[in-house]
Amino acid sequence: MKKSIILIYLNHRNEAAVQVQKILSAWGCLIKVRLGIHDGVLDECTETGLIFLEVVGEKEKLQELTRKLNLVKGVDAKLIEMEIKDE
Repeated sequence: MKKSIILIYLNHRNEAAVQVQKILSAWGCLIKVRLGIHDGVLDECTETGLIFLEVVGEKEKLQELTRKLNLVKGVDAKLIEMEIKDE
């Protein structure tokens, strides 16, 4: 079994969030699970954030999604593929 994960680091969350959201919405059929976290809340909200995506689909499409995310200023996205061994 294979699991594909995209990790997205947003360095300027308030500036990049709208563009990242548009990309994720356009590619939403590939996204199985999405989790976003950032340090701080309310008055202590930070400009950095991390989004974890479990994604499905052809490797080429996942690579293209990752490439599009990396075009956004302040975003660093990595595609990680894991082979899960059955025991």
